[in-house]
Amino acid sequence: MKSPGRPSQPPGRRVNPRLRLTGRGWAVAGLAAVAVGLAVAWRYPGLAAAGAGLLALLAVSLGTAAGRHRLTADRVLAPAQVPRLGDCSATLVVINTGRRLPVLVDGSEPVGPDTLPLPATWLRPGRWTEVGYRVPTERRGTLPVGPLRLRRYGVAGLAARTEFAGGETTVRVLPRVMPVRAVPPAARRGQVTGDERVAQGGTDLVSLREYLPGDDLRRLHWATTARTGTLMVREDADPSQAHVTVVLDDRPASYRFPGADPAGLFEEAVDAAASLAAGASAAGHPVRLRSLGGELDLAVAGGLTGHPDPALLAALAEVTLRAETGNSAAPPPARDLDLLVLVGGAATDLAGLVLAASQAVVGVVLAVDPAPVEPVRTSGSVLVLSAPRAEPLLRGWERTVVEGRVG
Repeated sequence: MKSPGRPSQPPGRRVNPRLRLTGRGWAVAGLAAVAVGLAVAWRYPGLAAAGAGLLALLAVSLGTAAGRHRLTADRVLAPAQVPRLGDCSATLVVINTGRRLPVLVDGSEPVGPDTLPLPATWLRPGRWTEVGYRVPTERRGTLPVGPLRLRRYGVAGLAARTEFAGGETTVRVLPRVMPVRAVPPAARRGQVTGDERVAQGGTDLVSLREYLPGDDLRRLHWATTARTGTLMVREDADPSQAHVTVVLDDRPASYRFPGADPAGLFEEAVDAAASLAAGASAAGHPVRLRSLGGELDLAVAGGLTGHPDPALLAALAEVTLRAETGNSAAPPPARDLDLLVLVGGAATDLAGLVLAASQAVVGVVLAVDPAPVEPVRTSGSVLVLSAPRAEPLLRGWERTVVEGRVG
């Protein structure tokens, strides 16, 4: 129990109070009924008096539980946005703002899928108590916290009034972002084949790609279209800034491994994808983020900001393993294939991913595998990296993809 005081924030509003007998109260009610029944049957005034006394005790307990004991609660939660596995803590403060009687309270607070118990405490008028706890951040997403469920007990604990206080708030758990050099020099668009380079206005170079439905017709390059017979579209971005596409496998079957939690493996895959996308965005590269199921499709422009676009992490915070539908994986986009990174699990169909990655200037497949047989291998022109967690995957990325060292 703490000394008198108040929390720094205004207390939460109480709603939906409920007054009920406790288990002990129902037991006493049963004894009272038995005593009264036997007293009537046996004509025994002593049993009748005992039963009446028990009923009176129940009435007093109900009355004191329903009385005007003013309980308020407040919650201090920090931070409201945290990376996965980061530290997030909450402090609950419960105050008896009444002026006459002490009150026995306990309670519980839902924190995501879990429930935190609040130990039973006697609160005298004007006193307060607080309980601190850690918010679990093992899974990404929006984690609801609260409202606090308070139970205020009457005399002898025979009745309790339940009410909710403290309101409800949320904690947003983002994927982890580990520092990594995301883009190798070989992925720069200025280093593509000569057929994709066209001189414009002297020494300026503009890359070309095939027309896709929805492209602006004003960006068609008519000279190359006439020469090749294929509609070609100009891209005016800086050739030194590679377009980076990160594709995340969100199929549950891809993360099934004996003795491993598929959801935990998927979290590691999301962390690896987030780190690469954030690193590329912070370096000023245009980034496209997709999931194989099509739930996620986000493109952010490049720019020399030094910080990743927050939309990338916000989108990855909500992506989940999609339900099995039996449909084949959606193909990666045909555009922005300077650097294509496909992130999956140990059971991912690598053949399909390798075929998609081979279309890019630099294509790499990252597989979260609890027991990799070959941590580094090649399949045609595509490099396949396997590791049990995001950290060794990203170390392997820097060593083999960015620095070009194998072994």
